[in-house]
Amino acid sequence: MGWTWAGEGGRLRHVAGTVRLDPVDEQNLEPLLSVAAAEAEPLDVMPPVEAPAGWSHARREAFREFHRASFAGLDGPTGTRMYAILAGGEVVGMIRMSRRDEPGAVETGMWLGRSARGQGIGAAALRELLQEAAAAGMRLVVAETTADNLGAVSVLEKCGAKLRTDGKKVLAEICLDSALPPV
Repeated sequence: MGWTWAGEGGRLRHVAGTVRLDPVDEQNLEPLLSVAAAEAEPLDVMPPVEAPAGWSHARREAFREFHRASFAGLDGPTGTRMYAILAGGEVVGMIRMSRRDEPGAVETGMWLGRSARGQGIGAAALRELLQEAAAAGMRLVVAETTADNLGAVSVLEKCGAKLRTDGKKVLAEICLDSALPPV
């Protein structure tokens, strides 16, 4: 999963004080699933699974299991920490960091429900994740999106990512040794 939302396109407002990240656990898993089912497509929020189209019972179970597999965090079997993104106290999406083969590096990806897009929440969530990554001893955060996902590209740029294009892919690197640009 990479950066799958769109719509932030230059309309960022200052919302950093209202956005927080909570590790995904049993308490916020159902609210996260509710947002995903109501405001996102399954392939935007989880890997493909053999299941009927849409948010079928089987797909909802697969969503739960996908997230439960990462409850142990960066040192667990998946090497991934997933966070529910909360804006104004409500779950609006998910952001994650996953260990990479190179020491001190993680990959990130996120999704936001449709109603949370275009409000600066993505940039605020990424800034929070960068703080979490630094606290975990990481030096580099990478991400991948597509050139037509203007919202994701904008958020990555605003958070200080160095971008390079490889065909239709946009590869981003954020060095945590550098100060982040102001919001």
